[in-house]
Amino acid sequence: MASRTGAKARAAARKQKDKWKAKRWFTIRAPRFPWNFKRIGETLGEEEQHVIGRTYELTQQEFDGDFSKMHVKLRFRVTECVGQDALTQFIGHTHQSDHVRRQIRRYRGKVDGVVDVVTEDGYLVRLKPLLITERRIKSSVKSAMRQKAQDVILTSASRKTYANLQKALLGSELEDEIRNAVKTVYPVRSAVIRRSQLLQSGVVSESGPTLDEIHAEEQRQAAEVAARKAAALAAAGEDGGDEVAEEAGVLAAAEALEAVAEKVVETVEESEDGEESESTEAAEADDAAEEETEPEASGDDFSTLPGVGPATAKKLQDAGLGTFAALLEAGVDGISEVKGVSAALAGKIIDHLS
Repeated sequence: MASRTGAKARAAARKQKDKWKAKRWFTIRAPRFPWNFKRIGETLGEEEQHVIGRTYELTQQEFDGDFSKMHVKLRFRVTECVGQDALTQFIGHTHQSDHVRRQIRRYRGKVDGVVDVVTEDGYLVRLKPLLITERRIKSSVKSAMRQKAQDVILTSASRKTYANLQKALLGSELEDEIRNAVKTVYPVRSAVIRRSQLLQSGVVSESGPTLDEIHAEEQRQAAEVAARKAAALAAAGEDGGDEVAEEAGVLAAAEALEAVAEKVVETVEESEDGEESESTEAAEADDAAEEETEPEASGDDFSTLPGVGPATAKKLQDAGLGTFAALLEAGVDGISEVKGVSAALAGKIIDHLS
């Protein structure tokens, strides 16, 4: 009987659907304004409704690279999913408890408080300032400092939108205003907003780039990195000297980046009404102007010379060495006098022509 039960259980387990295979990765992005849908992380989810409502935390150092704020934790909540992108809302920040404890020492004074503010666009935010003094202070001094800090926070936050308040919280603008206000009462060692919390949302701003524009920019950056890597590998594989390899790598990277930029521009122009034809005509006019200004090519093919690319060939032609005969007549000394051409490269050119 036990064997039959075990066989049924194994058969049912084989038929059971693996939930992990049904899940997919969602890219977590910061709010559109003021962070321009910045990529801040990834999360797994089977459906979009399973991702909405999740809270994602990261340090400010990971967010904007500020090492002095590595103890500040930012919190974002997913509010909407568009394709594979999980859009979030900034819901507050907090200082890590161990960092706060290190600031409080014996014979120092601590002043903290709670202030609820309403921003210009209707967001209700709770802020908790923390003031640390060098010496212990009386309760009356604490009350005066707490009131000063509260007045500064209420005045400053009521004149800012929620997006500008985020910048003030993550920067040092609001903290500097508090420090300058309370030091008239008593000198402080530090004045920070140790915690913020979004209590109620207000008017959502529609300014900032769209997701399509962000995706296009990310593709352009990825193509730029790939082009640089390919150019570096191609330059490293050449037999020429270090200067020649560096010059060839820069030229190849520039050509690759130009091709990528043209593709991105074409994609953006096709999506705009009435601007494609004008931009095409302008580009053709620029190309024609460039062709007219290019110097006439000589009968000798400089591309056959070792280590000589288009940029080096142009330098030699500009210096009056536009033919192989002129190069042989100038010799190593004459060629090396051209700016950007090393003596080693000049020697290779002369050896090849000889």
